[in-house]
Amino acid sequence: MPFTPSEHIQSILKNLPHKPGCYLMRDSEGTIIYVGKAVDLHNRVRSYFDNGVIDPKTLRLREQITHIDFIVLPNEIAALHTEYHLIKEHQPRFNIRFKDDKRYPYIVVRWAKDFPTVELTRRMEQDGSRYFGPYTSAWSVRETLDVLRKAFPYLTCDREITGKDDRACLYYDIKLCNAPCIGKVNREEYRASLQNLMEFLSGHSDRIVKDMRQQMNEAAENLNFERAAAFRDRLKAMERIVERQRVIYSVDVDHDVIAFAQEKNDTCVQVLFIRGGRLVGKEYFLLDGTDESSQQEILRNFVVQFYENAAVIPEEVLLPDEVEEAKLLATWLKEKRGGKKVTISVPKRGSKLELVRIAADNARETLTLLRAQWAADTNKQTQAITELQEALELPNPPNRIECFDISTLQGTATVASRVVFLQGVAKKAEYRKFNIRTVTTSGEPNDFQSMREALTRRFQRYVDAVSNPMNAPGQRDNDETWRLLPDLLIVDGGKGQLGIAVEVLKGFHLLDHVPVVGLAKQFEELFLPERPDSILLPRRSEALFMVQRIRDEAHRFAITANRARRAKTGMVSKLESIPGIGPSKRKALLRAFDRDIDAIRAASLEELMKVPGVSQKLAETIKAALE
Repeated sequence: MPFTPSEHIQSILKNLPHKPGCYLMRDSEGTIIYVGKAVDLHNRVRSYFDNGVIDPKTLRLREQITHIDFIVLPNEIAALHTEYHLIKEHQPRFNIRFKDDKRYPYIVVRWAKDFPTVELTRRMEQDGSRYFGPYTSAWSVRETLDVLRKAFPYLTCDREITGKDDRACLYYDIKLCNAPCIGKVNREEYRASLQNLMEFLSGHSDRIVKDMRQQMNEAAENLNFERAAAFRDRLKAMERIVERQRVIYSVDVDHDVIAFAQEKNDTCVQVLFIRGGRLVGKEYFLLDGTDESSQQEILRNFVVQFYENAAVIPEEVLLPDEVEEAKLLATWLKEKRGGKKVTISVPKRGSKLELVRIAADNARETLTLLRAQWAADTNKQTQAITELQEALELPNPPNRIECFDISTLQGTATVASRVVFLQGVAKKAEYRKFNIRTVTTSGEPNDFQSMREALTRRFQRYVDAVSNPMNAPGQRDNDETWRLLPDLLIVDGGKGQLGIAVEVLKGFHLLDHVPVVGLAKQFEELFLPERPDSILLPRRSEALFMVQRIRDEAHRFAITANRARRAKTGMVSKLESIPGIGPSKRKALLRAFDRDIDAIRAASLEELMKVPGVSQKLAETIKAALE
């Protein structure tokens, strides 16, 4: 039977422009369920509703579309870039996307400094630093840095380097810093060492090893045995890393090799990094939204999302199959590589094809291992849910658990946290914080009243969502997180906090629908309403381990939110004390510098003057006030 879109959709389709841009498809609740890009919005979006469509994913998608927004952009490259950021922001369920919505770790060399430091970071900035990554394991990055620091000693302190300090720190004594602070090396020598470190991270190690071995031999010939021993120790550290690297080519080439494995709805992508002809590392990434997607679609989406944040773009990317829009992607990668050509290849024979097969084998092995771990974890989570249901005599399994905690500092900047666990797994997208507004205790904390406010606001949102299911599209409270009642509500605290929760639930006529317990910290006792004695879960039970994880996560999230609120309060007060800075200019400054007072302090006059309403005179006042 032919598919006929609604009159509203037909009206949108008729008026779409013949221009490049992005389109956002929404369902009946206003949730964005798919984001796409097009060189011609009119033709591309209309194609979803053609009666000749046979793709199962598209058939399912178009049945749920009730509204389409679009953004006109100057060209297809801009549309590609915007599509990535829209997918990252909205996480539409029909889009292919990274499973872990997090910032991956990078190694950063703060090259803009006279004496650069080397750090682990999760944020890339245009600040003159050199970045290497992304990596999936912060632990492996730290391990790599520990070894590299023995080969290329570097600073980790924040002292001002003049070369005239009386003594160096402990790191110099244990040969992890070459002590520019006391003049053991000058600026040029220190930066030369860091340049070698960066080349080593880039996979170009042969020259560095050769040069260091020559310096070691020269020092030994000159009878400078202490210097020779230092070079020897650095060579050993470098060789530990080089030994792990497999020689792939006899020539100096940089390639990334990408392949993936799928099983049911799970997809694992493996990337092999070849630098200077050596296999210097590999990383795997998990994808969501790949069910009913073609191999070409999966590869195209991964390439866009991976290289949007990659610190290094190689000269060639090897893939197992042709990718959609290969020419467009190659042009985009060329721009990101500073105008240097990037080739996207699908090898058919020889060593390159063998590398793709190795990447695919690694992807399959990794996915098999991960699925085995997930199965073991699922069994434990199922056991924990069953044990908790039996211990608390709950009518239904507590598949959805919400836990509330309060964090304050002497009664100021009080914040309540709500964390959500589904099937025993943290659902971080549904975490929420509540800045407590009604509690004023002159510096004395009032956790009971704070808990009352947080729970009241949470269940009022439930009532609002149920009574008004057609909120405006995009409205935050339209989120499904408020529409669902928990199978178990945990409040961090003993009988007092439990009593507050019971009062709130009674006020909303929900006490019969939401089981609630209070969790006391000292002995991890669980208190139930109208039950005088507490419940102690067995010390080695999976139920107790799950409750502890939930409690600890609520506590961590509350403390993080409290610190952020206190930092924000301090930042606002600093800005507001500056003459000429009112609420509107304060908001503009915070927005322009990502709410970072240190960024505002470090900004140049020109950067400050780019903020709406900030003149040169006001910019000078800001600089003087924050120095």
